[in-house]
Amino acid sequence: MIPPIARLAGGRDGPFRAGHPWLFSGALTGVTPTPGDGDEVRVVDAAGAFVARGLYNGRSQIRVRLYRWDDAPLDADFFAARVREAIDLRRHGLGLDDPGGACRLVFSEGDGLSGLTVDRYGPFLAVQLTSAALATRQEALLDVLESETSAKGVLLRTEKGVLEQEGLELTDGLVRGSMPEGPFQIEEGNLRFAVDLRTGQKTGFYLDQRRNRSRAAAYADGRTVADVCCYSGGFGVAVARAGARSVIGVDVSARALELARANAELNGVSPTMRFERSDAFGWLEAEARAGRRYGMIVLDPPRLARTRRGVPQALRAYERLNALALSCLEPAGILVTCSCSGRVAPEDFQDAVARAAARAGRRVRVLERAGQAADHPVSTACPESAYLKCLICHAA
Repeated sequence: MIPPIARLAGGRDGPFRAGHPWLFSGALTGVTPTPGDGDEVRVVDAAGAFVARGLYNGRSQIRVRLYRWDDAPLDADFFAARVREAIDLRRHGLGLDDPGGACRLVFSEGDGLSGLTVDRYGPFLAVQLTSAALATRQEALLDVLESETSAKGVLLRTEKGVLEQEGLELTDGLVRGSMPEGPFQIEEGNLRFAVDLRTGQKTGFYLDQRRNRSRAAAYADGRTVADVCCYSGGFGVAVARAGARSVIGVDVSARALELARANAELNGVSPTMRFERSDAFGWLEAEARAGRRYGMIVLDPPRLARTRRGVPQALRAYERLNALALSCLEPAGILVTCSCSGRVAPEDFQDAVARAAARAGRRVRVLERAGQAADHPVSTACPESAYLKCLICHAA
C-alpha cells in the first residue's frame, strides 16, 4: 500500500534531503490523501521526486517527523532496529553498561528516533514520548526495550508543554513491571546519587552533565562554591568531594533540596554543604547586595527558551544571570555556566556571557567549552540536538 504523499513547497527540500527530521507545516503545500495522526507519509519535492519517509501529525507544528531516506516502509522492524542500534552504541561503543549506573539509552533526534527518549537507571527505564506519531507505536517500542534490557520496570514520563504541542494524551506512571516507590540510588564514578524516577525533573537526574560535573570538580579544591539551580546536588556534591572548602546549593524546589541533602549525606560531604531555597535571580541579587563572594559559582538553570520566538528573552535572562554571578565571584574566580536551551546557539550563549562580563566589569576568559555527555549524541543533520552548552570560565 502506497502511503499518502506530503509535497514540499518549491525550494524547501534542502534541509530534509540532508537529513533534518522536523518538517514544519509551513514547508508543505499539501498532503494527499489526508492521513490520520501517526500515519506514515511519503515526502516528495515540488517536482514529485522522493525525499524521505516520515510520520504525520496534523495537530503539531512539526507536521511530519522524518525517519528514513531510502523509500522503504517505517514498519515495526525498522523502529526495533533503530532502538537496538542506539542501545548497542551505549553498551559497546561507550561502555555505559554498569548495572549500578545510569545512562541515556535513546536520545531522540541524536539516534534517528525523533520523539523518543529513554534513560536507564540501573534495572529501570524512564521513557519520554514527545511525538504523538511514535506514541501510537508505544507498545511495540516498549516490547523491544524490555527485550533488549531485561528491565524490571518501565516508567512513562511526560515533558511540560509537549503534550499540548503534539496533541498527546499521556499520563506519567508505571507502564511495565514494578519500580521503587521512593528514590533509587545510582553510581557515577566514585559518587552516588539518589534519583526520584517518578517526580524528578527530566527523567529524574541530569545525566547530560556527567562529564561537566567531573570537569568543574577539577577547579574546586579549596574554593567556596555556590551551586545555583542545584536541583539534586550533582555539581555541588562533585565539587565537595573534590576538595571545595564549602558549598551552598540553591534551588527553588523544596523536593529538589531534599534530594540534594540526601545526596550530600550519601557521599559523606554533609559537613561541607548547606542548602537554601530561593530563585536564582533573587538569591544572587541578595548575595551581591550583602557583599558575599565565592571562589566558584555554578549556574545550571532550566531551559529558558522553548520556542524560537523565546530566544531573545532567554538571552537577556542569561546575560542578567551571569552578570549577577560575576558580581558575586572573587577575583580569579571560576564561573561554570550552562544553557540547556536547544534553540540558543553556542555562539549566542557565549555572546550573552560576554555582555554579562562587560556589565559586571570583569575580564572573563573561557577555559573549557563542553556540551552534553556522549550518551546524548548530536546529529550533524539536526543542530538543535546539540542543546547543552557549558562554559568553564576564569574571571579576573
